[in-house]
Amino acid sequence: MSSERVYRTAHSVEVAAPAGVAYGLISNPVQWPLFLPPNVHVERLDFDGQNERLRMWATANGQVRSWISRRVQNPQARRIDFRQQHPQAPVETMNGTWTVEERRGGASVLTLLHDFTVSGDRPEDVAWVERAIDTNSVAELDHLKRLAERWPRLDELVLSFEDAVRVKGPAELVYDFLYRVSDWPELVPHVARLELTEDTPGVQVMAMDTRTADGSTHTTESVRVCFPQAGRIVYKQTTTPALMDAHTGEWSVLPDESGVTVISQHSVVLREEAIESVLGEGADLAQARRFVREALGRNSTATLNLAKRHAESAIRVL
Repeated sequence: MSSERVYRTAHSVEVAAPAGVAYGLISNPVQWPLFLPPNVHVERLDFDGQNERLRMWATANGQVRSWISRRVQNPQARRIDFRQQHPQAPVETMNGTWTVEERRGGASVLTLLHDFTVSGDRPEDVAWVERAIDTNSVAELDHLKRLAERWPRLDELVLSFEDAVRVKGPAELVYDFLYRVSDWPELVPHVARLELTEDTPGVQVMAMDTRTADGSTHTTESVRVCFPQAGRIVYKQTTTPALMDAHTGEWSVLPDESGVTVISQHSVVLREEAIESVLGEGADLAQARRFVREALGRNSTATLNLAKRHAESAIRVL
């Protein structure tokens, strides 16, 4: 039996929205990368309506961490219990609970509890874990509150779309182009600068300067998780342009009998309070949706076509 001390934390927030709305947000973890700042990507491995198993990637104190989490949902009690399987050091065990309590006037209280142990109980390791839990919990609860309170308009603020091209060439060459993002400043015209680190194979952290249509540049930072066997690269922007509160996406390479379909998917939460400062006085949400769709789609399509040319040109040379 482990002799490490059990540490406990509690964080909560009052939400001016019904308990059912708040519970709905925490019960769908696949959406968390778009809705909650620390979460990079979530793969739902199993779910029977109550018990679920998740593969999760998230940032903790500036590092990208990954683990398997088991959760038990209880919608009647508006409670979700979770525990991490094989957590990364220095964490030895990590368990917790989400609860949503109803309040008068259609309000609610959202609470997130953690209990954990740390290998060796070194004070600096305990402090690291406590800092990560506190930072992430506060950020998650703050964003859940904002989302729940904007729930009637959330569909207008969220934008999802995709672009695709067909390629007559090997899927491996297409994926290679999308994976070797460090080469993009020389290959992709709208990429002015890119810094990449990949301390863990397949987990890329990057900062990129993008040229816009008016010739200016903006800087974004992203985490990408690469699945070469599945032909997928998923990503989350951790620093976004002014008009976007959140941005996640995926590159998918889908081979078939006659070629390859390459898809670029985007999901965005618009930052409504920035619309007029970015697009001008009187600009509205509909204009912001069109602007973001066109800007992201233009860059994605350009990158897709360059990946297509890379794969098809290699075939002609061979």
